[in-house]
Amino acid sequence: MLFDAFKSRKSSKNLFINPNPTWRVAWGEVDASYEDIALRDEKFVVILPHTVSGLVTEKLAISSGKQFVVVGDIWLTNQVQLLEQLGIEPDSFRGNYLQLVANLWERWGNESLKQLVGMFALVVWDREKQVLQLIRDRIGSRTLYYTTTGAVRWIAPQLRTLSPYRSSDLDLVALRDYLCCAFVPGERTLWQDVRELRPGSVLQFPDEKVQTYWQLQEQITAIDQPLVWHGDRLRELLNQVIQEYLPPQNEPVGVFLSGGLDSSGITALVAKFHSSPVHTFSIHFGAECPNELEFSSLVATHCQTQHHILEITFADMWERLPQTMAYLDDPIGDPLTVPNLLLGQLARESVQVVLNGEGGDPCFGGPKNQPMLINSLYGSVTNQDSLQAYLISFQKCAADLPQLLKPEVLTAIQTAPWVFEEDLYSQASYLNRLMSMNIKFKGADQILTKVSNLTQAADLQGRSPLFDQRVVDLSMKIPPEYKLSGVSEKAVLKQAIADILPDTIIHRPKSGMMVPVQLGFRKYWQQEARDLLLNRHAAIAPYFNQLPIRNWLNYQGDTWSRYGVKLWLLVSLEIWLQVNRKSQN
Repeated sequence: MLFDAFKSRKSSKNLFINPNPTWRVAWGEVDASYEDIALRDEKFVVILPHTVSGLVTEKLAISSGKQFVVVGDIWLTNQVQLLEQLGIEPDSFRGNYLQLVANLWERWGNESLKQLVGMFALVVWDREKQVLQLIRDRIGSRTLYYTTTGAVRWIAPQLRTLSPYRSSDLDLVALRDYLCCAFVPGERTLWQDVRELRPGSVLQFPDEKVQTYWQLQEQITAIDQPLVWHGDRLRELLNQVIQEYLPPQNEPVGVFLSGGLDSSGITALVAKFHSSPVHTFSIHFGAECPNELEFSSLVATHCQTQHHILEITFADMWERLPQTMAYLDDPIGDPLTVPNLLLGQLARESVQVVLNGEGGDPCFGGPKNQPMLINSLYGSVTNQDSLQAYLISFQKCAADLPQLLKPEVLTAIQTAPWVFEEDLYSQASYLNRLMSMNIKFKGADQILTKVSNLTQAADLQGRSPLFDQRVVDLSMKIPPEYKLSGVSEKAVLKQAIADILPDTIIHRPKSGMMVPVQLGFRKYWQQEARDLLLNRHAAIAPYFNQLPIRNWLNYQGDTWSRYGVKLWLLVSLEIWLQVNRKSQN
């Protein structure tokens, strides 16, 4: 029976919430019997579920000349400038971001994309030309999914909303990628007949042509300038971006604060520019586990924030995993998913807008790139090519695929290409190649998707200023040696914020937020995990051999203490498949 491994605990009764679907759009001949149709125009239909039907004006707008219909999710940082371009006084504007985009489109068409700065997933319908366009922001802060088969194509910002319109067939290449990365990179989803629009892209119907309106490119400039010069440029931009990301000055704001360089820098900048209370939120996992509260509390005191600390127990981690997986689109096997949701729910008690430090490592050269840099020097000795090394650097299941996957599954994916190859073998400097992949794939397909889904699940607005498109662009202009050089990491970011943080934070070694899943499976979850993963009716059973999973559960040969991470990856996948069974929608 579904979730048997979870039902023995009393607090699990509210865990099986299936989140309400959001807006969706259909392209094709749609039956008139559909409920909640907000707009129908030839082959174009907009459906807003009754749960949000009172929010029509927030999800749908029609241009002043009636030619364009815009549907979507959007948040812009440059609304005032855009209104000025349209000749509209900001104080007199009574519309919303979507209405602004609709009016921009009527004046400049696709050229409007050059002017949008922010986070968005949009559908634009041209009534005159009968052309439909799907559009996603440059970095991937918002998501947009679409079906690839059938007479009617369905589009939605959340994968689960498309459940009634897809088959239950898994994309085996996407499954392979998830096992290696803990997320599904690129346009594939775990469902065979659903794709995700890539960041910076436009998909047009009826010709199904994809165009790229923005690409991440290395453009190293001012190579003769010292680190201080580049740090000053970055600080100037961060000052601007942080102020744009803040809520009105009379409203409180939150920051997820781990005590690392990235979240500490964001906290210090927020405290510098925001006059209303600044709330910071940190986590730990109890007395059995090391934590970073010493550093997060130091930053909170230094910045005079109202600091909140949440203890997450092993019971919390296990019991809240089904609810967390229900809120995600594709599965994410990062153990931080549950803590992210729980911290968001705590934050919502105090604030509506919360910022985070995500993006510091991908943009400014975090230490996780070091194994790949070593491989570039010694790959000929280890006889390991760059792609193998990159997959293994995730420290998930890349090396286990021959043993883990059933023979027919392994055969099906044996020759499938990898989405990383184009960037990995490009002509850019080696570090920037690695960073490009981290931004384009891990950033868009894991970090930002997780931030967006789980903050929305907590009814929060989550914002990631270090992933702002302008910050990302600038990061590709900074010489690589000012990002990661030897054991010196994120030198330019440290330079940019050195004056607003204690030296202890600036110079502390990178540790990362370690979720104690190794201890969790050894001491607390082993029997439940065994019941879940080794059940002959498990959703993963058709794809995986049981022997390696049994070995992991018994911790046989766990030389590098990695079995806990692999088990969390599989448990997350199993639960995600269960909560997304079509009968559950």
